Amino acid sequence: MAREQRMRVLDPEQDSAALKALTHPLRIQLLGMLRQDGAATATELAERAGESSASTSYHLRVLAKYGFVTEAEHRDGRERRWQAAHDVTAWSNEAMEASPASRAFVTAARQAQAEHLERSLTRHAEDMAAGRLGPEWLEPSGVSDQVVRLTPESLTELWDVLRRTTEELAARDEDDVRAEQVVLLHAALPLAGAGREGATGADGSGGTDKSARAAVGSGGARGRSEAGRSRGAGGRGDAGRSRGAGGEEA
Repeated sequence: MAREQRMRVLDPEQDSAALKALTHPLRIQLLGMLRQDGAATATELAERAGESSASTSYHLRVLAKYGFVTEAEHRDGRERRWQAAHDVTAWSNEAMEASPASRAFVTAARQAQAEHLERSLTRHAEDMAAGRLGPEWLEPSGVSDQVVRLTPESLTELWDVLRRTTEELAARDEDDVRAEQVVLLHAALPLAGAGREGATGADGSGGTDKSARAAVGSGGARGRSEAGRSRGAGGRGDAGRSRGAGGEEA
């Protein structure tokens, strides 16, 4: 049976200082690394992030101050090991509109997730090329982009379906020795129609060239230009999951 996830829900009024502390790309990255890969020292995280151990140590202490990370069991007495205090950080999008600081946090979190997608594509390709993942993972791995017309109610329902289905499948595969970590990055971003004043097209030029969104990816991408859908690259992400049904998770 899958372990129940620990969640921290941020309130922009009560957690304003914590939000400000987390609005830093490296801190978001460090928190995500601890959530995905488990407890680590500042030195180990520095090596993975390409930072100095002094820098990661400082940012970990800030995360600890605001309750995002805690000390883990030490392997020895020479250096602290850190672990994530929660599996998921969640918030209400509507509540986060309350102040510039909370809006800045949401922007930073989303940017971190987008950057993680790029790193995930690279890591997936490297894992496949090095044989760390078997060929059975090639076909189901992928990245998909699609444009559909939905109402706010339907988009909310879609997020609920994705969450529920993901939880059910994760619980089913929890004890399967063939299971690997699979990072799912979801985005649902309503856009004003190109005919509305000030709206731009899909490529930012004021047009809607659907064929411009062709297949991209590593390991043999497949795409349909009419839907802008591409598959063939997957991977990991440190920023976690994001959902838009009245709120988000990271």
